[in-house]
Amino acid sequence: MEIRQINDEYSVAGQITVEDLETIAAMGFKSIVCHRPDNETEGQPSYGELAAAAAARGIEMRHIPVGREGISFELVQAFVDALDEMDRPMLGYCRSGARSTAIYQQTLHIRA
Repeated sequence: MEIRQINDEYSVAGQITVEDLETIAAMGFKSIVCHRPDNETEGQPSYGELAAAAAARGIEMRHIPVGREGISFELVQAFVDALDEMDRPMLGYCRSGARSTAIYQQTLHIRA
């Protein structure tokens, strides 16, 4: 798992696993946002599976999936709400981290 820090409040990663959550917790992340739709690829851990395992470690999760239709205003607003409501530092993940980076960049216009 490669984690790329965007700033003090937000970092991104590609797909995480239940096993990665121990490391994520040890790194001090307080929340995780999944930007990947369930069943995007075979064998991908489901949001529900990861959320349950994260909750057991005291990490809150939210699902704001960015699919083939791209990043809509509604998704950006949902992510702004997550940033406002959830503890940080926050980790966003998708398949590669690209969608998690792109949606965060769009929140900067709203949160400015």
